[in-house]
Amino acid sequence: MATKTKPRFTGKRHRLDRPELLAPAGNLEKLKFAVHYGADAVYIGGQHYGLRSNADNFTFDEMKEGVEFAARYGAKVFVATNIYAHNEDLAGLEDYLRGLEEAGIAAIIAADPIIMETAQRVAPKLEVHVSTQQSTMNWQAVQFWKDEGMPRVVLAREASLEEIAEIKANVDVEIEAFIHGAMCSSYSGRCVLSNHFTDRDSNRGGCCQSCRWKYDLYEDDIQVYGMDEDQFTMGSKDLCMLENIPDLIEVGVDSFKIEGRMKSLHYVATVVHAYRQAIDSYMADPDNYELKEEWLHDIQKAANRPLNSGFFYDTPGAEDHIYGPEDKAAPYDFAGVVLSYDEATGLAVIQQRNHFKPGQEIEFFGPNGTGFKQLVGEITDEEGNKLDAARHPLQPIVMKCDHPVQPMDMMRKRIRP
Repeated sequence: MATKTKPRFTGKRHRLDRPELLAPAGNLEKLKFAVHYGADAVYIGGQHYGLRSNADNFTFDEMKEGVEFAARYGAKVFVATNIYAHNEDLAGLEDYLRGLEEAGIAAIIAADPIIMETAQRVAPKLEVHVSTQQSTMNWQAVQFWKDEGMPRVVLAREASLEEIAEIKANVDVEIEAFIHGAMCSSYSGRCVLSNHFTDRDSNRGGCCQSCRWKYDLYEDDIQVYGMDEDQFTMGSKDLCMLENIPDLIEVGVDSFKIEGRMKSLHYVATVVHAYRQAIDSYMADPDNYELKEEWLHDIQKAANRPLNSGFFYDTPGAEDHIYGPEDKAAPYDFAGVVLSYDEATGLAVIQQRNHFKPGQEIEFFGPNGTGFKQLVGEITDEEGNKLDAARHPLQPIVMKCDHPVQPMDMMRKRIRP
């Protein structure tokens, strides 16, 4: 990922004491792992008003459990209520927002002014963060939202570091920016192809990701790309700013947002862990900060697409889109989660998440220093019956570990070079 001119913010800084690492959580398990692996806050979706209608969205009881778990780590939970509401969407809005407040949610992320105003009126303990769907790009718009009582603005993904620097120089407000994950091919996510092709409204949570589909391409009624070869697509590369953590911090971004409420548990934990290490390393000693290759390698173990730096340094060009075949497979696959470990015997109980068997090379990693590779030796079930493979979903598997592991450490296996 080539870097270009890097604007530095040199004026007064209006930001949190240290940048917040904000992670996605598509369900309660992902919330717990995101927090355990280093997120300062997580954003989730409830049963209504969010833009990920296909995610395993949270009930109020699940929200309460998630808030209680996060609080043990000093973390917060935000809820996306970022649809653009139609008239029929507004019935029950007040009760829903009161329910979020009662569940202990720290903030909502909203785009529609009526949702913002209603939250301020009926659930005053909820902070209201302005969603990226508002496409906020300039300091005067940020000032407008501050004057409306919004403590944080999530900038449009098209905002550059130079524009962020100008915003921070002019407005004393928290700024949140996406720093990792999928980028929409449409401006700020305002896609109409999804509506046109499938009657699924992107701005009401129904995006079908039509930009990732394969298409036949015609020119003057002549097919120039299509069925007999790799079909045309228009999906963008994914955003990754891990190499540019110092720039994000120095320009004054308060909250570093990872995209991906639909992503896997392994993806969320891996990406959060890499950014957590980079942020902490820089904050501990900015003058001697050094990007570690192992962090980049870890990101690649969960990456689904080629990566770039988005709009932060320059406007993306043709090289920043995926026009040909897309290799989505990450080189590693999530294999299991550590449930327990016996120091005396070196045996761990692993909850199986994907097929693995004796003789395979696997890798353990975790937020408290676990990180090693080994070959899978003999495996048994909890009753001691020897197994030739771990093939049953969520089955507890007992195996010897070469080094100590801890509950919630993860195990992954290499699936390709």
